[in-house]
Amino acid sequence: MGYCQEDLVSDICAIYQKLSALESIKPSKEVNMIFTNLVQLCVPPSPVEVTKLPKHIQEMRTKLIKICGEAEGLMESHYSEILGSFESPLDHLDLFPYYTNYIKLGQLEFNILSQHYVGSPTKIAFVGSGPLPLTSVVLASNHLPNTTFHNYDIDESANTLASNLVLAEPDLSKRMIFHTRDIMSVTDTLREYDVVFLAALVGMDKEAKVKVIDHLAKHMAPGATLMLRSAHGARAFLYPVIDPCDLRGFEILSIYHPTDEVINSVVIARKTEVAVHHMVDQGIGAMFLPCKSEIQALKHGNIMEELTDC
Repeated sequence: MGYCQEDLVSDICAIYQKLSALESIKPSKEVNMIFTNLVQLCVPPSPVEVTKLPKHIQEMRTKLIKICGEAEGLMESHYSEILGSFESPLDHLDLFPYYTNYIKLGQLEFNILSQHYVGSPTKIAFVGSGPLPLTSVVLASNHLPNTTFHNYDIDESANTLASNLVLAEPDLSKRMIFHTRDIMSVTDTLREYDVVFLAALVGMDKEAKVKVIDHLAKHMAPGATLMLRSAHGARAFLYPVIDPCDLRGFEILSIYHPTDEVINSVVIARKTEVAVHHMVDQGIGAMFLPCKSEIQALKHGNIMEELTDC
């Protein structure tokens, strides 16, 4: 039996207070232990619905997600620097504590993409690739050997660390391209990508996330695929949740909620043929928004939702 909702939320609030009191959330024995405890609380399946929690709890959750995002960036930078000190950094990826999770997530996302994308994409954009672009590395190395990955991050230092990891790899160094850009300033180029991945921590609050999605809806090519990461149940205390009705201009194909150590839910959507950007600019929602879901299948405890139009 799992926690009751009140106890779970109370324990998460206590961890938030601990994290808020720290002078630094850079990787350390204490910091790592606190975050490990937080993840252990949030990962087990839970019926908690964060949108129905009291306002002060939702405000705490927003702050906690930002702390988690900052800590994740610091941890990735820390390990990227360590890996970059080796002659062949990619031979030592297992030094990163969550590398196995990325292997599983990469396999999951590739399987979901393969179900909805015919053939192999030529160009993929990963938005918010960070200093340790493991998703791009895993997909490029294990699943999509002929695809070019364009990694976008707003932080130049993150891209410097990331690009250093693939310099020693003749193949990957040609297929992994790094752009130091705010994705909100990228327009026509977005039409060149067959698939766009949006990292979970690009837009760490609802308003910012929706702005990025609307921008992608305006500039991606019709028929292109959007892969997003969301969260389900108590995992929503760690990462932002994407509501299906936030995806204006996209047809949602499926949402998959893992129940194992892979934390993020995976959302896959297709840019519609309808030119919705005028409606987006005017703040008018499209009439074809998919916002009803039914659970299609339960396999090995994982939940797959197939969405139908309202």
